[in-house]
Amino acid sequence: LSTCSKLCYAIGGAPNQVAGSAASFFLQIYLLDIAHITPFHASLVLFIGKASGAVTDPLAGFFISKSRWTKIGRLMPWVLACTPFTIVSYFFMWYLPPFLSGRVAWYLTFYSLFQALTTLFQVPYSALTMFLSTDQKDRDSATAYRMTMEVLGTLIGAALQGQIVASAHVSPHCTVNPTVNTTDSWHDTPSIPDPSDPLSHQAKVYMIAAGVIAGVYLLGIVVLFLGVKERDDPYALNSDRAIPFCKGLALTMKHGPYVKLTASFLLISTAVQLEQGNFVLFCTHAAGLRNHFQYLVVTILVSAAVSVPFWQKFLQRFGKKCAACGISWMIPFAVMLVTIPNLILAYFVAFVSGLSIAASLLLPWSMLPDVVDNFRLQNPHGKGHETIFYSSYVFFTKMSAGIGLGISAAGLEFTGYKPGICRQSDDVILTLKLLIGAVPAILILLGLFILLFYPITEESRKETKLALEELR
Repeated sequence: LSTCSKLCYAIGGAPNQVAGSAASFFLQIYLLDIAHITPFHASLVLFIGKASGAVTDPLAGFFISKSRWTKIGRLMPWVLACTPFTIVSYFFMWYLPPFLSGRVAWYLTFYSLFQALTTLFQVPYSALTMFLSTDQKDRDSATAYRMTMEVLGTLIGAALQGQIVASAHVSPHCTVNPTVNTTDSWHDTPSIPDPSDPLSHQAKVYMIAAGVIAGVYLLGIVVLFLGVKERDDPYALNSDRAIPFCKGLALTMKHGPYVKLTASFLLISTAVQLEQGNFVLFCTHAAGLRNHFQYLVVTILVSAAVSVPFWQKFLQRFGKKCAACGISWMIPFAVMLVTIPNLILAYFVAFVSGLSIAASLLLPWSMLPDVVDNFRLQNPHGKGHETIFYSSYVFFTKMSAGIGLGISAAGLEFTGYKPGICRQSDDVILTLKLLIGAVPAILILLGLFILLFYPITEESRKETKLALEELR
């Protein structure tokens, strides 16, 4: 597999991460402080939107598994067909409608559409890994290229969004440090006026950011289409038959390595989503870092981007299960940031969190092809199960992330979050600290504990590779 093919494949996945990163870091604060919908309604938007994407995963897997081979492949047509609709839904997801009463329905509709359409992209795109090469090293290398570009895409998305929309969240009178006995009037002073006019400054900067990211989306898909050639199931024998979707789904749910891998990273990805979804809110309202949040987000993502090659070398030398220990590095530093909110410490925490996030992004996508190979060895005369593995994995991680984000937004509603004010109540601040520190730490530790029982080792990977080569 040529370096050019790996690079084009990796670039194709970056736009999805650019858009997803902007939504992960900024959608919750946009809904609360710009669109001025209640935290409860924001929790509904976030949960139902993620759930719609999750429900689309098995449906996408089902229809893609039924697809016939075309001149450009079996998976590539799906990637190309959903792209224009994804761009349109993404743009309207950040548009502020002039009416107030129907805003919740507006954002719910377009966020759900965006999540469903990105699923129709992500399932065939991620399954494409299995149709680039039969060699494990080639696939691992392509995955490392892909994750490096996806982390760079996450960085570009957060940086673009952060720099363009930062002015929408800055208010001069909120930067003054109040005394301990702050008056109630200062508490209730709006830091951002209600931008009910879609031509207000706050609304304009979010639409500009959406337009820029939509352009990046289009560019990445063109590179993917021109630079990647899909192979027609390089694993299958001529006598093999396609596994029916329902039967294949039942078999995957009984496959021990897959169940353990999915359960582990279900918890870990939920922890990362909670960190991303609440980080800007935490910096703005709980840590006194209102004017630094965009630079902290960039620090996290630069650290993640530059550390992906390090983690790729690490897992090649010490094994993939051993590399998972790096995910736990963020725990003590996040707890320190919550207990000692300091600017220098915040940047250090951002750097270490980036290292951990890179490991959490790279490992599941590097380990999933090993699980698929293991399944292939146990079911040697079936084909077409790759999309089932990838679609059901994304389904579970999206559902868990949706539940986590929905509960976190509902928690802010319960503790009395007020959109657009300078200082939130002590209960809201405590909730944000728990969502950044304690809750992700518990989820990560549980996920790593489950991963201890993951049965595929470096030795068994080599044995599987040899057995599959003999079978072919």
